[in-house]
Amino acid sequence: MSTANETSDKTDAETEGAREQKSAVDNHMKKELDDEDEGVRGAELSSLREDVEESQVYTATSLTVIPKEPRTKTHPLVLDWAYGINQTLPVFSLQDEDKLVILYICAHVAVIYDHTSNAQHLLQGHCSPITCLCASEDRRWLVTADMGRESLVIIWDAYTGIPVRTLFDCHPEGGVSALALSKDSKYLATVGAGTVQRVCIWDWTDESDSPKCQVDLSPKYGCQERHLEYSAPEITDKTFNMVLGSLSQSIFHYDSVQALTATSAGNIVLWDKQTESVSCQPIVRKAIKLVPLQKEAITVLTLIDSFIVTGDVNGHIKFYDGNLKLINLYNELSLDPIKSISFSKEKPSTSSLGYPKDCTLDAKPFVMRNVVLSTTCATVVHVNAQRNVLQTLLKEHAEPLEAVACHPKQPLVAMGSHSGTIKVWDYESKEVVCSRVFRPHKQIQCITYDPQGFYLAVGFASGALQIVDACTLQSDGKDCLQYSQDSITHLTFSQDSCYLAAADTGKGVTLLRQCKEGAQEIWKYQGRHHSHYKPIQDLLFGVDLDSNQPRLLSLGMDRRLVEYDLQNSGENELLILSSDRIEQSAVPTSMVWYPPLTPENFLLTASNLYKMKLFNATSKMCRKTLFGPSYGSPVKKMAILPASKDGDPDSRYMAYITQDKVGIQILPLDGNPHKSFAMICHSTGVSTLACSYDGRYVFTAGGQDCTVFSWELNLSSLEASAGLGGKDMLPFYDLLEGGRDGQFFREMEEYFYYCQLQNQDLNTMETRLVSTRIPLADVPFLMRALGFYPTEQELEDMQNEVKFSRYAETRNYVMDIDLEEFIKLYINHRPASGISGQELCNAFQVLGKADEEGRYTIDRDELLELLQARGEHMTEDDLAECFTTLLGISAEGSSCTESLLESVLPPKITMGTFATDVLGFSAATQEFDQEHSHDL
Repeated sequence: MSTANETSDKTDAETEGAREQKSAVDNHMKKELDDEDEGVRGAELSSLREDVEESQVYTATSLTVIPKEPRTKTHPLVLDWAYGINQTLPVFSLQDEDKLVILYICAHVAVIYDHTSNAQHLLQGHCSPITCLCASEDRRWLVTADMGRESLVIIWDAYTGIPVRTLFDCHPEGGVSALALSKDSKYLATVGAGTVQRVCIWDWTDESDSPKCQVDLSPKYGCQERHLEYSAPEITDKTFNMVLGSLSQSIFHYDSVQALTATSAGNIVLWDKQTESVSCQPIVRKAIKLVPLQKEAITVLTLIDSFIVTGDVNGHIKFYDGNLKLINLYNELSLDPIKSISFSKEKPSTSSLGYPKDCTLDAKPFVMRNVVLSTTCATVVHVNAQRNVLQTLLKEHAEPLEAVACHPKQPLVAMGSHSGTIKVWDYESKEVVCSRVFRPHKQIQCITYDPQGFYLAVGFASGALQIVDACTLQSDGKDCLQYSQDSITHLTFSQDSCYLAAADTGKGVTLLRQCKEGAQEIWKYQGRHHSHYKPIQDLLFGVDLDSNQPRLLSLGMDRRLVEYDLQNSGENELLILSSDRIEQSAVPTSMVWYPPLTPENFLLTASNLYKMKLFNATSKMCRKTLFGPSYGSPVKKMAILPASKDGDPDSRYMAYITQDKVGIQILPLDGNPHKSFAMICHSTGVSTLACSYDGRYVFTAGGQDCTVFSWELNLSSLEASAGLGGKDMLPFYDLLEGGRDGQFFREMEEYFYYCQLQNQDLNTMETRLVSTRIPLADVPFLMRALGFYPTEQELEDMQNEVKFSRYAETRNYVMDIDLEEFIKLYINHRPASGISGQELCNAFQVLGKADEEGRYTIDRDELLELLQARGEHMTEDDLAECFTTLLGISAEGSSCTESLLESVLPPKITMGTFATDVLGFSAATQEFDQEHSHDL
């Protein structure tokens, strides 16, 4: 039988004179298809049946054994373990027979935790924090949703951990705030998080991308579109002349159409049908009774079998029958306020032997399912109903977690939160080694181990500092050291563990020194210096290359790199050895010591303009500028991974974090974007990172999400990914507009060759010397010809980068450059994203004044004075030459006079005038100025 593609090819080749023949062929083919239609359908059904039989979802009959190690490691970063829990969301019991399995949320990841084998199965798919989840009654299907910009609703198969359906952007007005599955699990109800909340009912088992029905919960009650209706009966304290309280949770009664709502005053509101409704009319309910169950606020209301169950702020669980008669209670659990109650899906045995008596007069055995409880303080417990035994499953940080540090010699990671709690985990066995709650100081901001692994330093938001034993978390000497009232932001030990430095929000650096007092080692105050006028971004100890003595450096938002004179600092004083401005416009964000990959020693810094710079460790000269990772936000913190003991000692890597991502970078840095990889780690913002002592794991703290993620590194995958990006110059050609075959590259080549000709005299008749290089002095002109106008400082950095590129090896300067080196220089130094209208607006906001209409303007004379007196000074001749060129004035051999500028430039210059008339930008910039001038 001929195929449709073959027929299509023939049709394309036919001429006007063969249309009748084409029609005959088509009719014959249609007949063949009709004759074989039943056979094809049978084959398709057979193939589909085979696919279904091979499907893991179809063949799974129970929860699979969660492997201790991930099955595949195809990415450079693999999420290994999630420490923490979102205590605002419920916890579900998935299995409670031969093994105990629960489901909970950790940031943007759903965690299936097997407590019996201490293993996690991580359900990854959301890019924003999960805001709601639910599970089917048989615990087979799990549903998660978020409130991100591109919100998702994902239905998971709990048995295999495979997503079986995803609803994309089903509530574009703000994501999903609540959801629930029907009793038979066929229908899913979602509630949007927009200003006007939309309720949608989905048949998630079909292939439709639209809900079956929906309604907007507008303030005006009534019937809305597509057959979904609702009512909102009014109820206040006056309804029953009693304090009602805030409504917390509602359920339907298990054997009638009545509904119950719990309140924060310990009451239950009973709702019943107001009238007998017609089939086409919605059921309207009215509050018929207010039952005062207890004085304490009810936080959870649910059903199980023939019982109504409540949980309250005292941590008590109470069981009622259908008439709200108290049958039994758990009041000796010593728990915090209950957040969720989840009973096991396995029904209890029919035998009542071993069960405790209920609290009725008959004292019957209280046969109940096992239950998993979660509290508002991030604790999850399991209660065995038969033995009345409580078992703690999870006890995590309930407040923001911003501090994490790895032990330098053991597989231990310490985590500190705003609750004042530090927990130390063995990240290989996934067990807690020790913990401590610090009082009275709370809000732990940062922690760090000393290089020997003996001490753990803890910095608090109150400015207090505590140094404890790394094994026991206890301190032998003075409990607390406090030399500032400002929050501690950075802590670092010297390599010999003799010094400890702390930076705080007061822009000061405090230095402590270890001294021996009798037989005891104590930490003595050395000095403090207010060394920056803007917040300190990083604090770092190093080793002096000549004396082998420790050296201390701090980096601030004021763009200054400060080194302290430790050797000459006396008692109660901390002296500054040097203070260097390392950036002109960029704001540095982090610094680390570059590994010894070259004969020269470097300090690596990152900035908010997606650039990284290498500074000579001694002279602090900028030796190289590189295009850094660009994943939506600049690098926030960096850490060099330890050298691998098993792999190539020359292969080194660096971990880093941005605003919401964690990444890994191949060293040495050269600007190749394919040598870097990053993925979302904490969508609400990552606070810090730490690397394990063996370089196998990276840990990230999420701050507000109360979570720490452990990422296992797969460096071979990163190397393979970099190899796919191309070798040698190919990745750099791809960064040029149009690539190697584009117009921009051809222009670059022509300019480069023109520089070669110009240096050999354009009009010479002598034989030309063929060369592939141009003098270093021509680089500034070539950069400007390509549309990149670097500052004088940037030009000096470029020339130093090339000039000293081989000095450490040969002791000779490099005074020329070839085309490939120039392309790398251009790509690494040019702005990551061109000049934006917002940057121009910010400049006018700083330098100008707002007029009556709210637009920022700069006085013409003041602008000319600023250009000559501030920043990189322009001479009068430079200024005249620039304006002559920009304004298109014919100077006829003379410089532009002041009177001529006055005739061309208005007395008051707006951003639109400067952008359009002076710089020659598009009129869109002027529109941007008009739209946003009032916002600045």
